[in-house]
Amino acid sequence: MEAPLLDWFKTRGWKALPFQREVWSHYLQGRSGLLHTPTGSGKTLAAFGGPLLEAVRERKQLTTALKKNRVRPLQVLWITPLKALAADTTRALNKAIAGVGLDWQVGQRTGDASARDKRLARAGKLDVLVTTPESLALLLSYPDTAPQLQDIRAVIVDEWHELLANKRGVLLQLGLARLRKLSPGMRTWGLSATLGNLEEARDALLPNTPDAPMVAGVRPRTLTLETLRPKAGERFPWSGHLGLAQLSRVLEKLLAVKTSLVFTNTRAQAELWHQALSSVWPEDPATLALHHGSLSPKLRNEAEQGLRCGTLRCVVATSSLDLGVDFPAVDQVLQIGSPKGIARLLQRAGRARHRPGEAGHVVCVPTHALELVEYAAARQAIARNEIEPRHAPRLSLDVLAQHCVTLALGGGFDPNALLEEVRGTQAFAQLDDETWQAVLDFIERGGSALDRYPDYHKVVRDEDGVYRVHDRKVALRHRLSIGTITSDGSVQVKFLRGGGLGSIEELFVGRLRRGDRFQFAGRMLELVRLEDMTAYVRMAKGGDGTVPKWMGGRMPLSSELGREVEAVFGGDHAAPELRSIAPLLALQERLSALPAPGTLLCEQVKARDGLHVFLYPFAGRQVHEGLAALLALRWGRLQSNTFAFAANDYGLVLSPANAAELDKAALHALLQPEHLIEDLTASLNLGELARRQFREIARVSGLLPPSLPGKTPRSMRQLQASSGLLFDVLTRHDPDHLLLGQARREVFSGTLELDRLAATLHDCAQRRLRLHRPTSLTPLSFPLWAESLRGQLSTEDWKTRVQRAAQQLEKKHGR
Repeated sequence: MEAPLLDWFKTRGWKALPFQREVWSHYLQGRSGLLHTPTGSGKTLAAFGGPLLEAVRERKQLTTALKKNRVRPLQVLWITPLKALAADTTRALNKAIAGVGLDWQVGQRTGDASARDKRLARAGKLDVLVTTPESLALLLSYPDTAPQLQDIRAVIVDEWHELLANKRGVLLQLGLARLRKLSPGMRTWGLSATLGNLEEARDALLPNTPDAPMVAGVRPRTLTLETLRPKAGERFPWSGHLGLAQLSRVLEKLLAVKTSLVFTNTRAQAELWHQALSSVWPEDPATLALHHGSLSPKLRNEAEQGLRCGTLRCVVATSSLDLGVDFPAVDQVLQIGSPKGIARLLQRAGRARHRPGEAGHVVCVPTHALELVEYAAARQAIARNEIEPRHAPRLSLDVLAQHCVTLALGGGFDPNALLEEVRGTQAFAQLDDETWQAVLDFIERGGSALDRYPDYHKVVRDEDGVYRVHDRKVALRHRLSIGTITSDGSVQVKFLRGGGLGSIEELFVGRLRRGDRFQFAGRMLELVRLEDMTAYVRMAKGGDGTVPKWMGGRMPLSSELGREVEAVFGGDHAAPELRSIAPLLALQERLSALPAPGTLLCEQVKARDGLHVFLYPFAGRQVHEGLAALLALRWGRLQSNTFAFAANDYGLVLSPANAAELDKAALHALLQPEHLIEDLTASLNLGELARRQFREIARVSGLLPPSLPGKTPRSMRQLQASSGLLFDVLTRHDPDHLLLGQARREVFSGTLELDRLAATLHDCAQRRLRLHRPTSLTPLSFPLWAESLRGQLSTEDWKTRVQRAAQQLEKKHGR
């Protein structure tokens, strides 16, 4: 039965792996499932082999059926999270199809697909369609696509771990539920890597098959982690740097091999590192490239092609190259700064040496001293196979409302049948009748407060009880806005004469004046004019320029890596990274104490600018920000005061305007987990947080429709004004509106990470409290103190103030 594939494997010099044959067997027996295996281990052929073998077996019957049918039933729908992966996957699938002698047509249906592929997909002329969750939703919005999907054999979801924990995954859950309704015999396989909660991931993908098989692929490749450590006696910064002091060491590493990937955590950092490397690059400038999500598809494709064919020596990238595209020519990966998560480091390390039998390798480049501890912690976690879980959102009503309008466009839906279908997903298993009716009211008339405005009357319930869309303008706007990916107002960057470079955020470009320079897409640019949400630029000759900053750039430390960091601080310090900063660790212990599992370190420092109370739960920046606000409120209840606070991944600092020290008993009382939600509500401006969250929800749900083609895109200021007005109207006239409730829930679950915050409070309350009063700032407290300076008014640059303070401390303590 496996002969056609095995024969083709022989011609390629390959041997089928046991896990590939196991997936083929499950598929041919009619089963769905989840395959978890590292990227580059053969997962594409494992998932695609079953449909190929089945097609070869049924080739005669299939040929006869095709002669009778003008519309070809789609055999395989391959869903990928990235458009870049779609092109790579299409190439791989075509090779396999040719290898077994099938005449299948493969096409793409993504935002970057050719007009030919889009036409073939709509016309039902394809056997295999490679698409994204958003493009699948778009297909479902057309009534004529249902016949193509009724006999679909298989759906394969690639990189499921990347979709699982966000609203794109919720949209896909709903799309898969619709496909199961259209084709009950359809088999679904998910492909995943680097995930810590596989059973939950399987159940989200296959809620109708709770006992579906989970197939383990090859063991993860051996990974070696090398750190560029400071030399003995070398001054290494405590905080507040991008790591450019390591430039010479990084360049030496890059020139030692043929091709490298340099990963940074933010787009701004990628731009800065590319600029720094360009200034010292000794070879052809064309062999150094930049890749991040805000660059134009043309520039990204050029970098990807250069990696495939080996013409590039180095690409500086962000998470835009984290996933699935295989680059066998890449010899090494460098990670600038802490990866903030174990799974992220594994994913990035896996991009190098994609060749059989070769171990993975990553070179870690610390930007300041304490990141060396994080690298040591990551090595320990990887050795024990500790990987972060990813949890799927529940009851994302904005996504459900969008899906309902999609189906109303795609031929209409019966509300009772759709409710049963939707409840079959993990995301909406708990959807109650009252909330479902509120969703129907919303898509029909916007809810009670918006009933008088025709723009919000999208769907009509016809006499037969079926919900449909009749307005062509509603249909056009909905199809333009399908999806859940939102961004803060972006401005296109284009040359006055020439092509586009990508997009930057409106908030950044709004501060520029004509003639100002900025660094973007690896070029020094000069702003000529800003017109219709487009920044027209020309190349600038020499000089310096600012680098755009994008919102949401900071990655919080994961809980798992945070616990590991704390354990490393309290361990034997035998790791090479810790040996290189032994004097710093000794200073921390001499001035105060080192953190350790089971204890909670608190430092109270009287400095020139007042009293500061530092606390180190190691739960990540977002949790610490919520915890700081909570503790400030509770402390203020004990004695009236005004507090400033700041947070980083290790802890938080509270600075009372009127110095008032805490003793152990008082601090312990502040950390009790009781009344968490009530106190959080009182300590934060939840109304303003909900207002911000509402903008994204309003966009996804269709309350903020996009500009029509040919019209000027709306600016961020206009979007904020529109969403703010809607928020105020609903708050005043329809306070129980389903989207207001969702905004408040998402503030707690997302912005404040309520579950993690509650777990952190409970954990802190159980620990032994260690309260110290050091005579000066410590290595742990200094970065937090520096963070608190950001909000203060000064005529000096923040970096200058931090560097001077660090030098004073190092001089004081003999470093």
